[in-house]
Amino acid sequence: MKLLVQLFLIFAKMGAVTFGGGYAMLPILQREVVDNHHWASDEELMDYYALGQVTPGMIAVNVATFIGLKLKGFWGGIFATLGVITPSMIIITTIAMFLTRFEENPYVVHAFTGIRACVCVLILDAVLKLGKKSVKDKRTLFIFLCILCLSLFAPVSPVFSVIAAGAGGFFLMPSVKKEKKEGESR
Repeated sequence: MKLLVQLFLIFAKMGAVTFGGGYAMLPILQREVVDNHHWASDEELMDYYALGQVTPGMIAVNVATFIGLKLKGFWGGIFATLGVITPSMIIITTIAMFLTRFEENPYVVHAFTGIRACVCVLILDAVLKLGKKSVKDKRTLFIFLCILCLSLFAPVSPVFSVIAAGAGGFFLMPSVKKEKKEGESR
């Protein structure tokens, strides 16, 4: 029960302070889940992010669910998911009640301008960290550059990009069996 409450509280803390969605949450997830609590490795977190990208729903909620499921099964997934969405629900409900009174307020407008700039930095930080851990050799660099070009210059759905990258990894990366055989023969 202690771990369930801890999952809820850790993810609630992340949900309360993260503006900008799942991408902006990556540095906080990495620090809390990998560095502080050792609930997942960097590679597992990247896998959860990739899965969260291609499954329905918000990335942050999906990642919280995956981590909760890993640690405590069904109830862990429920508690982690409730933790990450509860602060947003409270904040959104509160803002919705008062938004019409403050949406023209210059202080509020300027505050959100600053928050958007911060979110861009958090997303860039997440991209750089993911890039360092994901682009490890010429093959992964090739896949990265192909998908980057697709994203920048073609009106391609992100779902297609993920499928294309998965196919590229499947066909371009050496198989695990082949690597094991080569390692055994040495």
